[in-house]
Amino acid sequence: MDINFNKNEDHNKLLLSALKKRLTAVKLGGGKSRIEKQHAQGKMTARERIDYLLDDKADAIEIGAFVGDGMYKEHGGCPSGGVVVKIGYVKGKQCIVVANDATVKAGAWFPITAKKNLRAQEIAIENKLPIIYLVDSAGVYLPMQDEIFPDKEHFGRIFRNNAVMSSMGITQISAVMGSCVAGGAYLPIMSDEALIVDKTASIFLAGSYLVKAAIGESIDNETLGGATTHCEISGVTDYKSKDDADALDTIKNIMSKIGDFDKAGYNRIKAEKPKENPQDIYGILPKSRSDQYDMVEIIKRLVDDSDFEQYKEGYGKTILTGYARIDGWAVGIVANQRKVVKTTNGEMQFGGVIYSDSADKATRFIANCNQKKIPLVFLQDVTGFMVGSKSEHGGIIKDGAKMVNAVSNSVVPKFTIVIGNSYGAGNYAMCGKAYDPRLIVAWPSAELAVMSGNSAAKVLLQIEKASLKKKGEEITPEKEAELFSKIKNRYDDQVSPYYAASRLWTDGIIDPLDTRKWISMGIDAANHGPIEKPFNLGVIQV
Repeated sequence: MDINFNKNEDHNKLLLSALKKRLTAVKLGGGKSRIEKQHAQGKMTARERIDYLLDDKADAIEIGAFVGDGMYKEHGGCPSGGVVVKIGYVKGKQCIVVANDATVKAGAWFPITAKKNLRAQEIAIENKLPIIYLVDSAGVYLPMQDEIFPDKEHFGRIFRNNAVMSSMGITQISAVMGSCVAGGAYLPIMSDEALIVDKTASIFLAGSYLVKAAIGESIDNETLGGATTHCEISGVTDYKSKDDADALDTIKNIMSKIGDFDKAGYNRIKAEKPKENPQDIYGILPKSRSDQYDMVEIIKRLVDDSDFEQYKEGYGKTILTGYARIDGWAVGIVANQRKVVKTTNGEMQFGGVIYSDSADKATRFIANCNQKKIPLVFLQDVTGFMVGSKSEHGGIIKDGAKMVNAVSNSVVPKFTIVIGNSYGAGNYAMCGKAYDPRLIVAWPSAELAVMSGNSAAKVLLQIEKASLKKKGEEITPEKEAELFSKIKNRYDDQVSPYYAASRLWTDGIIDPLDTRKWISMGIDAANHGPIEKPFNLGVIQV
């Protein structure tokens, strides 16, 4: 019996249990009473609609489940950003589904709602993936209109993207299944085909109250913009459905007739399960983010047949590079080695730190994968680049810049898994959100910040002490300990993977055992879009 393994396993399974508990709460949206109200109106909830539409609800991944977590408390909260987004299959065709959750403020758009909708469209555009909108929204959340209406990445960008996707030949299908008002009315009508549910759905630029106020006309909402009006008088919508199920069945019929897509041609063979038990991951991954472990052992439990062919194994050992398969797909893996390593010259190097030799190796490997059209998987547990006179004199800045350059200009699809630490420039070099990974997810053990909680708290404490001393306050050891604890607790909240997920810095927090599924579905999506841009590193420092 390995006592450390057992302690790690207990800790990581507790983190997983907490994740599942939080997901259960998130899936209730606005709460049970509002779900019951939706059912009383003859409507499905957003999640029920998606589950009905998909071929197999288990064969899907959810983007941004924790978006809005802990945000907008003064407005009553916004679970999942008031919109549910999943990638799955309809009639055997992979697509992304976006469904407004009317149990959350009647499906109104908060600032984070717009960000999440734009993320869904970004995924569709990058992967040339069909997108289905299930519309049930009261429009912009008026108390926060100044944070959602006018800017480049605000509400209007949605419709701009509708037009761009149409020009790219990306299929868009919309079903209006509840309210669809004001500017939001353009979304379904800018789609290829639009459906509307009779009696429970309506589309108009201005509702009956606003019409009365603006031009004095008295009219009810159904006559103004109901299904009969738009299918038989205005011609705005293409199909009238008797209920939610009928609308979703029509979408299935449309999807069943779409032709095949041009493929990128990523290599795939029959999938093999890992030889090593994936459940071991919980015991291998340390409880403390500062403890060492061998990342190779994690990789063996993620890849097919536990077969990882290392590239330059004996060189630049703090980054692991190599070829493998995940669910049959060929991938190139770039991972931070978390144990202390020793070079052939006898130098000890800290695990999780990027040195000049490891940065050079990663740069070359990324170029190789682009040359061979092999998708890249980044496994992050990085504390940053090596510092000090030896590293600076050795050119760590230019070597790190080369790696960042290669990640930035890579044209093959990239997927990032934040396993543990994701600090500072290490986040950038290992393909953080700013470097356009097709999907980026975190394990419950992840921490994302400019530096660790301890390091940041020590720096911030010195600043706070200096400020208090200027004011003439005496800093006793007790006062210093109290300040440190207060600062660290505040910073630790921001380091949490839930803080990152709520702001869509990652696409989600997942069970480590779901990693293979996310990468496989991500490459399947990426295969819809042939590579159109040549790989070019640009100018690099040598």
